[in-house]
Amino acid sequence: MQCPSCQNTDSRVLESRAADSGKSVRRRRECLNCDFRFTTYERVESVPITVCKRNGNKEVFNRSKVVNGISKACEKTTINSNKIELMVNEIELQIQQNNTREISTKEIGEIVLKQLQVVNEVAYVRFASVHREFHGITDFVATLERFKPGKSQLAHVG
Repeated sequence: MQCPSCQNTDSRVLESRAADSGKSVRRRRECLNCDFRFTTYERVESVPITVCKRNGNKEVFNRSKVVNGISKACEKTTINSNKIELMVNEIELQIQQNNTREISTKEIGEIVLKQLQVVNEVAYVRFASVHREFHGITDFVATLERFKPGKSQLAHVG
């Protein structure tokens, strides 16, 4: 690891600990040349996931798009940004653990909906209305019916 102060490549590790919910390792280092202390993070490099969009285009998975979609669905709810980050971490983990390197936006949306269904009904309906392309009140009513007591919770609509 190169020292940010003197660019020497010899350093010693003073302390190591898990960071980012165990997804990376934080290390405090000290340069053996100038005694400058600095922090590094190690993370497993993952193979990029290709997302197949509805229009047939393909692009690299972009975590921030999932964060933005969930954030919009969760506006004016009790769900805070920390909870959204935890949900996106879980969603990203599920996508990475998939055996294929390609996933459709439809599959990503369904994973998001599974996360939202246990967190907040309003956010679930908001996200479902965009993801499943609701065309009118009938689609909303059909989704809301699943929240009635005695119904199988949130079966797939559409």
